Amino acid sequence: MTVHSRTLTLASCAIHCLDSGGEGDREIVLLHGMKFQAATWQELGTLDILADQNLRALALDMPGFGRSPACETSSDSILHDLVRSECHKPPVLLGPSMGGRIAMEYAIAHPSTLAGLILVGPVGIEENRGQLQKIDVPTLLIWGEEDQVSPLDGSDILLAGLGKARLEVIPGAPHPCYLDHSRRFHDLVLDFCGSLT
Repeated sequence: MTVHSRTLTLASCAIHCLDSGGEGDREIVLLHGMKFQAATWQELGTLDILADQNLRALALDMPGFGRSPACETSSDSILHDLVRSECHKPPVLLGPSMGGRIAMEYAIAHPSTLAGLILVGPVGIEENRGQLQKIDVPTLLIWGEEDQVSPLDGSDILLAGLGKARLEVIPGAPHPCYLDHSRRFHDLVLDFCGSLT
């Protein structure tokens, strides 16, 4: 499957994006953590794996990361513009760590625009604790058992605050659990996407 490198103008920002899978059954928007970028999902094989299952994947470089220049516009505005302009139906939004915080805050502000949410060891849980009930979409929480950046007990807050969440813990995995345990991670993501009606 061909992965296309594109630069989109979203909320007045130039945002680099890797786009795979054409017009799939479902669309999934992939964010990244602080030390990573859109290309991480290509290197890991995620974009190809999703496309092989007829999922169109859009992996973004957030402003100031990867190949996207810095921009003052909020992440929320950029994502909202992306969903409105690029997605043909409500997508699944996936975010690890910093990207998990962005995804969580977007889902709080715009729950009706999403089909599902995947949070991978997200940060910023405590700050958003009081608003979690606004997220009413199916949510998959993926955590590395040995996460030292966003400890596993943060998942208790999310499970208590989200009405439609389930937790999957990857034994022995660190914070970026998708790197060392990519097969398990991909299986969980595909299973979740397949469970959405």
